[in-house]
This record gives sequence, structure tokens and C-alpha cells, in this order.
Amino acid sequence: MKKLILILSIIALAGCKSKKITPSEPKADEVVQLALNQINNNQKNKAYELGKRVLMTCNTSKFKPFTSSEATTSVINNITIEKLSKTCTKYRQWYGTFKDLELAEVYQNTKDQTTVYRFKALYSKKVANKELRVFMNTDNLVSAIKTSDWTTTFTYNK
Repeated sequence: MKKLILILSIIALAGCKSKKITPSEPKADEVVQLALNQINNNQKNKAYELGKRVLMTCNTSKFKPFTSSEATTSVINNITIEKLSKTCTKYRQWYGTFKDLELAEVYQNTKDQTTVYRFKALYSKKVANKELRVFMNTDNLVSAIKTSDWTTTFTYNK
């Protein structure tokens, strides 16, 4: 009986033995926040102007299409006056007229070097805060534009 208890105790201790964990290399953050004084002013101004142009369409119902020196072909093909009109109808009804953009934060994706400009979109109605994200690639072209509800925490998704 003593031998059985001794053997079971050894088995129990062997089963509870902790596993060795090998430390893995820490991953560099894929997206890092940039200080506002670290960013390229020309790119910042371009992101602001192009983002404002899109949202001003809601006030004027006129949209000057992006050129190949301003945006990638996918953005040029996806942002049409028809698509903007549908979105603008909802936005004008819910948020009022568009006033301006306010730069809040800038992030950079270290993997593909895309810079993300987060703007707070200011509207006449104070119902909800909206966000406009302008994604600029290394060629200084808009690679994506996205609107969503404003949140204080940033999650990267195109």
C-alpha cells in the first residue's frame, strides 16, 4: 500500500511539473502613434484637403473626382458621386451640415509604411461625433478613406 501511494505521488508530481517556456522575440508594434510634430506637413495638408473635399460634397452636392496624383486607382474608382450622394443624404439628415475637420491623431503602419490621419468631423448638429480616416501611402497618395463613429481608442483596420 505504501508503495502504491509512493508511486502515485511520484506520478502526480511528474504530471504537475511546469513546462519550460522559451521567451519569444517581442514583436514590434505594427501600428505606432506619431507625434504631431513628427509628421510631414505637406502630407498632412494633403490628407486634410482631400478628406475635406469628400465631406464638403455633402454641403454642395458637387464632387471634384480625385486625380492619379492625389489617390490610388482603387480610391478613384470607389469614390463616385453616386456613392457619396447616398452617404451624404444620411449624414445631412442625422448630423446636419459639415463644418470642418480637426486633426486628432496620426498613426503609421510599420509594416507597409501607410500613414493614417484621424480627423474629427465637425457637423452643425451635436448628435454624435464622427471620424474620418485618411490613409496615405509612401507615394503620398490616398490609399483609403473611411468614416465611422468617433471612439477614443484607435483600432487599425482599413
